[in-house]
Amino acid sequence: MSERPVRQPTAEHPITVTPTGRHVTVTVNGVVVAESDGAVTLQEATYPAVQYIPMADVVSSALVRSGTTTYCPYKGEASYYHVADVQDVIWTYEQPYPAVADIAGKVAFYPDKAQISLA
Repeated sequence: MSERPVRQPTAEHPITVTPTGRHVTVTVNGVVVAESDGAVTLQEATYPAVQYIPMADVVSSALVRSGTTTYCPYKGEASYYHVADVQDVIWTYEQPYPAVADIAGKVAFYPDKAQISLA
C-alpha cells in the first residue's frame, strides 16, 4: 500500500482558518440541526469558504455515521454523516493535519444539501 501524500499550504495554495465571529445556523430539510457562535471559517485557495461548526453545537440525535471516507492531502481523512434522509451531508476531519488543526472537533455541511445562515 502506498503512502498518501501530505501537502503543506503554500502561497500558491493558501489555507487559513479563522473565527467566523457570527452566529451560524444550519438547517436540513427545514429542520435546525446546528447552531453555533464558535464556528471557524476555512478558506482554501480559490474554493468557497467553508464554515466548520463544533460537533457539540450539532444535534447529535440527527446524525447517522456514514461509511463514506475521502482524503485531502492538505487536511487528512474525512468521515461523513447523514442527516435524516440526506446522505453524506456532513464531513469532518477527526484528526486533521497540523496546518488545519483548528478544524478538529468540528464539522462542515455541504451547501447544496443544507442551508447555512450567518447572522
